[in-house]
Amino acid sequence: MPKVKVDMNLCEFHGQCVFVAPKHFRFVGDDLQYDELISDEDRQLVEKAAKACPQLAIKVSD
Repeated sequence: MPKVKVDMNLCEFHGQCVFVAPKHFRFVGDDLQYDELISDEDRQLVEKAAKACPQLAIKVSD
């Protein structure tokens, strides 16, 4: 099962990940929350969200 990690030291809360994959990334108040484990079926979408991040703060791994 793929794993997602957001480097919160790099994240500047632009919200591109939330726009691309709202099922997996969301703002709650002033915090970004995200699903750390995703299904294989959703991997491509989350990788698209990672590429959309201006700070490249999102990593997807096995």
